[in-house]
Amino acid sequence: MVAEVTVEELKALVDAGRTPRVIDVREAHELEISSLPFAEHMPMGEVPARFTELDAAAPLVVMCRSGGRSMQVARFLEARGFRSVSNLTGGILAWGERIDPSLRPY
Repeated sequence: MVAEVTVEELKALVDAGRTPRVIDVREAHELEISSLPFAEHMPMGEVPARFTELDAAAPLVVMCRSGGRSMQVARFLEARGFRSVSNLTGGILAWGERIDPSLRPY
């Protein structure tokens, strides 16, 4: 079962200097609208070919617009042996609503 992390929990980690590796699986045009500066971009469609670039033992948070695509990717990674993968609940929409209202919703 994939763990969930709230935007508040992720923000607390960032503020404490303990930012996990965050993978944003949205498309490039979505990142042009809003993005998090500490997130790395790996579009969902590229994950099956690129997941070996990620450390299966390190903490990893997967995010998208609202949490659906990222949950699919997190499940994919978990099935391939990733031990510490979490889904960002609510995605960038939740981050914009509860952490940084300057982010443009779409």
